[in-house]
Amino acid sequence: MANHLDLEEQEQLDKLKHFWNQYGNLITWVLIAALAAAAAWNGYQYWQRKQSTQAAAMFDEVEKVVNAGDVDKADRAFNDMKDRFASALYTQQAGLLVAKMAYEASKPEVAKTTLTWVADKSSDPGYAAIARLRLANVHMEARAFDEALKVLDGIKTAEFEALAADRRGDVYAAQGNSAEAKTHYLKAYKAMDEKSDYRRLLTYKLNALGVDPEQTNP
Repeated sequence: MANHLDLEEQEQLDKLKHFWNQYGNLITWVLIAALAAAAAWNGYQYWQRKQSTQAAAMFDEVEKVVNAGDVDKADRAFNDMKDRFASALYTQQAGLLVAKMAYEASKPEVAKTTLTWVADKSSDPGYAAIARLRLANVHMEARAFDEALKVLDGIKTAEFEALAADRRGDVYAAQGNSAEAKTHYLKAYKAMDEKSDYRRLLTYKLNALGVDPEQTNP
């Protein structure tokens, strides 16, 4: 009986050896690859957390400079931030902050450059759309109407369609093209939530063009 068991164990051992000889290297490499992938993912997560922490600290510095009212210094701080942390959301937030400050300080070129970067480089569609809306306004103030419309064409996010239509209406109204302005204001009005306070502003714009949106066919 013992010999029979020994033979079974030997047979199982031989099968195991044969299996390992045939697939051992593959299994080893698969395990190594899996461990390497896990290590790389953990390393990436650590790097992301570190990048985010450093970007947050730089955002605080940019915010302090903006609050101090120094446009040139704020622009330099933002350029340093985007060179080091271009993909961080904090950098995109800083860009919007610096651009707003520059625009209000009558430095449209700084605002234009900064907003263009956020619009083109932002990994967040929402920040990119906000940058495009503000950039269109900068172009419109400079009477670069074609550029303003081109920038607005880049907004593909559904949540910002109504605002983009409203801004197109502003561009056409500034050009004296009331027909196109009405079309886009109505599009914005219909796309806007009925409870939104922004609808009142659109109603005012349409009324100024002789249109009652409530009496207009959809």
